[in-house]
This record gives sequence, C-alpha cells and structure tokens, in this order.
Amino acid sequence: MKTVSFSQMKDGTQEDYDLLEPLEHEYIAQLPQRLLAALEDLANSLSGYKINRLEHSLQSATLAWRSGADIDWVVCALLHDIGDGLAPYSHDKLAAEIVRPFVREQCTWVVENHFDFQKYYFNHFYGGNRNVREKHQGNPYYDDCVDFCELWDQAAFNPDYANLPLSFFAPMLESVFTRKPFQDAYVQAGVRLPLVDTKIAQQRNTDNDATVIN
Repeated sequence: MKTVSFSQMKDGTQEDYDLLEPLEHEYIAQLPQRLLAALEDLANSLSGYKINRLEHSLQSATLAWRSGADIDWVVCALLHDIGDGLAPYSHDKLAAEIVRPFVREQCTWVVENHFDFQKYYFNHFYGGNRNVREKHQGNPYYDDCVDFCELWDQAAFNPDYANLPLSFFAPMLESVFTRKPFQDAYVQAGVRLPLVDTKIAQQRNTDNDATVIN
C-alpha cells in the first residue's frame, strides 16, 4: 500500500496530502459501522444493573422511537452513553462531540449535559447534590434535558421491556452520520423541537414499529 513520504507532518508535500485526502474521506464514511461496533461493545460494560449498557441504549432509543421522536432524538438516545467505557467521568461530553457535527444543537446540548440531569435520580444516595442540574437553569434546552432523562434515560433499565434490535436503528445511524457535517440545515442553532409526538407515536405503534424515518 502506498504511504506518504514524511515522518513529520511539516515535511509533507502536495502529493502526500493528495494521497491522504481520499483515504480520510473513505475512513470517515465508515463512521456508522464503527459506531455500531462501539455500541455492541457496551454489552461488556458496567455490571450491577438488571440490563447491560447496550440494552439500556437500545431501550432508550426504543422509548424515543415509540414516543414519536424524530431521527435526531432517536439517534442521540441510542448514543448518549457510548462514552461510558472510555470516559466514565465525562461520558456525556464524549458522546456530544460524536453527534455534534450531524444533529440539532438542541439534541447535542442535551447529550452533553444529560449526566448532570440524570444525577437527580441517584446522586443523593452517594452523599452528593441531586440538584446539580440547577446550574443549567435559564438554558433554553433545560426542560428538554429534564424530559430526555425522565422519559428515555432513567426509565430504560427494564429487563422485561421489548427493545428494538440494533439492526433496527442501523439505517438511522447511517442516515445521520452520512450527512454533511456542521451544516445549518442539520445543526439548526436555537431551534427547539418536541421530544414526543403523539400522532407519530400512535402511527408507529399501530404499524408495529414499521421502519419509517420521519
């Protein structure tokens, strides 16, 4: 396989970077597959809960899907804990940087801060402040993060719930992570869309989770 001529980037030539550019594009195009593999690896993460982190992620995404959420919300629900293994103290920030170029600012902010909001349910049992989320009061996405945690995160630890499989969400990952990054049409700074759409939820449940991406 042909490689660049340099050992230090400052010594690179136009020919070197002409070689690298298509290879970088090819590698980036494989991002959805790498994310799927990282999600599968969550099956081997933190123990002690009734379900593993992969099942939790699938359950969060399934709850989002069945409540009528749009594709940005569903994908963010699926990926919100993907950083658990590598960034246990800042997993929310790692996940946010993964989704940031491709989804609504609203969804990125919720992923980035959901751990502060999730602490409302358990932090006091460890002697901590359960109201850490209050430091975010005044942010326009505050209520969205409250709802994200209440409806899809803290509620997604049920071993008897019928999760949709990872293969169900794979086309959604493909759709989101093949978008052109950092485009206004996708980032939609300042736009707030609801987490729940009862009409779409009814249709999806009637259709038995038909794979229709809105």
